[in-house]
Amino acid sequence: MLNIIIFGPPGSGKGTQSARIVEKYDLIHLSTGDLFREEMEKNTPLGQEARKYIDKGLLVPDDIVLRELYSRASAHMDSPGFIFDGFPRTIVQAEALDQMLDKNGIPICLVIAVEVERNELFKRILGRGEDSGRSDDSEKIVHRRLQVYEDQTMPLISYYREQGKFVSINGMAHVDEVFNKICLAIDTYLESEKVIHQID
Repeated sequence: MLNIIIFGPPGSGKGTQSARIVEKYDLIHLSTGDLFREEMEKNTPLGQEARKYIDKGLLVPDDIVLRELYSRASAHMDSPGFIFDGFPRTIVQAEALDQMLDKNGIPICLVIAVEVERNELFKRILGRGEDSGRSDDSEKIVHRRLQVYEDQTMPLISYYREQGKFVSINGMAHVDEVFNKICLAIDTYLESEKVIHQID
């Protein structure tokens, strides 16, 4: 089973890359951001709860995220694998995800970080907000979201580096070039797994 985390700050393009990875490698796309935005559009109780945090540029609490993610993932445990987009965002979430997947014998294989400079992120997100009208893409909220990412999510780099699963990709390049580099990282992992299985 191929389980990938795509990791990066708001505006890094990880959603776009996730869609391409899903299509090429036939993975189940689990995006907590998409999940909560859908619930907010439907104005469900979950959406109303999530809105309290998202509209302020804050992270939805771990217990809510983990409950919803586990529910979605449990329905696809027989799939070729998962791509986790925008999750985990904290060390607590990462540890909980590892526990859930390890319990099922399907650990994370790769963590792919799409790296983009802060000034470029700011331009991308504000442009996206003008196009989409997303409530969490205003200038004040963008600053807060990026700060929250740096404070709470960037520690995951060390967490996954220590596990030997972390790969950094330059997200400043053209979208096709970024995707090609991501595919190279995935294919290199898959080839190494083939070698290991042949040795075994």
